[in-house]
Amino acid sequence: MSVFNVHERVLMADAGRVGALIDTLGSHEDLLWPHRDWPPMTFDRPLSPGAMGNHGPVRYTVTAYVPATWVRFTFRAPHGFGGFHEFTALPLDEERTVLRHTLAMNVRRTARLTWPLAWRPLHDACLEDSLDRAELACTGAVERPARRSPYTRLLRGLVHGLS
Repeated sequence: MSVFNVHERVLMADAGRVGALIDTLGSHEDLLWPHRDWPPMTFDRPLSPGAMGNHGPVRYTVTAYVPATWVRFTFRAPHGFGGFHEFTALPLDEERTVLRHTLAMNVRRTARLTWPLAWRPLHDACLEDSLDRAELACTGAVERPARRSPYTRLLRGLVHGLS
């Protein structure tokens, strides 16, 4: 089963400012990843090609990186995930930039069930929280904060109850 999932937000900031958020991923100064509410993104070395990282049970390798522009992560786990996810800063004009997260993968075996039932709702909520953080970092406020569905809140409760 193929999955193509995109989350994006137009931010009132130039591409350099938005791209700089990508550069903070996994660092102590991470302004993009919602590490207070979700497992933090960590790497075995600074963000660069070859760095191995994770957030919770999701494992990946940095396979491409253009500072202040784009980073791609290729999945190593969970079992059944084959593909990548990436952040990209796309300038619209001098004052507006689209921050986009793209996930493209093929899911196999049990992931054909776990992706739509559990992983996708959690992924979608986490990414919307990430875009909220980006908007806050760029503008000082979040115009329309992400809201979690009752189902996503239930899943988060179950996950936290297991840890």
